[in-house]
Amino acid sequence: MVTVSRTSVAVVGGGPAGVVLGLLLARAGIAVRVIEKHDDFNRDFRGDTVHASTIRLLDELGLGDRFRALPQSRLDDFSLPMPDGSRALLGDFSRLRPPYDHVAMVPQWDLLDMLVTAARDEPSFSITMGLASTGTITENGVVTGVHLRPYGNGNGVGDGDDADADAVEELRADVVIACDGRDSVLRSAAGLRPRAFPVPFDTWWFRLPRQPGDAETALVPAFSGTDVLLSFPRPDYHQVAYFAPKGSDAALRAAGIESFRDRVARLRPDFADRVGAIGSMDDVHVLDVRMDRLGRWWRPGLLCIGDAAHAMSPAGGVGINLAVQDAVATASILVPALRRGLRGAGLDGALAAVQRRRAVPAVLVQSAQTVLHRVVFERAFAGALQSGPPKLPVLLARWVPPVRGVYARGIAFGPLPEHAPAWARR
Repeated sequence: MVTVSRTSVAVVGGGPAGVVLGLLLARAGIAVRVIEKHDDFNRDFRGDTVHASTIRLLDELGLGDRFRALPQSRLDDFSLPMPDGSRALLGDFSRLRPPYDHVAMVPQWDLLDMLVTAARDEPSFSITMGLASTGTITENGVVTGVHLRPYGNGNGVGDGDDADADAVEELRADVVIACDGRDSVLRSAAGLRPRAFPVPFDTWWFRLPRQPGDAETALVPAFSGTDVLLSFPRPDYHQVAYFAPKGSDAALRAAGIESFRDRVARLRPDFADRVGAIGSMDDVHVLDVRMDRLGRWWRPGLLCIGDAAHAMSPAGGVGINLAVQDAVATASILVPALRRGLRGAGLDGALAAVQRRRAVPAVLVQSAQTVLHRVVFERAFAGALQSGPPKLPVLLARWVPPVRGVYARGIAFGPLPEHAPAWARR
């Protein structure tokens, strides 16, 4: 038997964009229900970089103290290795005004748990775990809700009156917000197709133990031959990303764990004493890196934000923060329209306004990532970084110190960061 329920805003996807949006809408008194397909948030190797723009937002929401109480480490600068073993400081976060002078590394599940706890203080907020959306409910060309079923029964997509056979609930809503990631079911159900952009690499994630004396607070990539590695310090371990040309997964796994450990030790000799912690290639998790963007983020009754609208490369670690900024803009634009009593197709202007506001930052960041792919990763895979990183940015940072602050601000805040609306502040 299918249950029919109703809310004002249905948010599908309990990642950073969906949970932040749910919190903001609830603080405006809007009835919102967040749907998350997993039973909890405990999944490894999700984006965990929380940039200064998001930290500032949390302060504006009155959640700064809760956030700073979470287990975290911090990145204070961004450097590139030089052939002589020295480091070229590019982004110096100390040039930014405290307390927004760093990037925090926080397990995403801790961040999401904190946000959901805060949202549950609002009577108009609810979240349902363990249900997945199988597609949209569409009436007269307007999305009016979503079909839901327990997660794990497949990923079928239904639309219109063609409800999925396994659906257990029809959730009706005045507007549906798709925050369900780069493989968005709702985006596909709505007939929205992203444009894909070429990415030259995939990423392999793994953990290594952190030992006394590992006081690393800088983000420094390592290059050796055609290999690239980046490590992120955590309180108890290092989260490590190995980069190789796209499509290399089968060859890496065929070469075996000893070969992979040797690659890591060659890139980071200081890790040579702990690479045995990578027990097998099963401990190395590949991310099929994609970068794409919708030409249109919405159709009547439905809006895509975050990765559902623009999947980002991991270069720069900006995915969480762009998604959060999308959520803030969505709430800021949508709440006044809902308070005026607009529903369904009446919200078209508001949905289009969200895209106009957030498309420019997405384009700018993806353009910067494309440049980074070319000047760093493609050159690295061709063995061209043995003579050092690109000279112009290094010379500018070395001889014109204020440039380090410009680089740092670009990383920490990105283009057009959002502020919490007045009605959401505490």
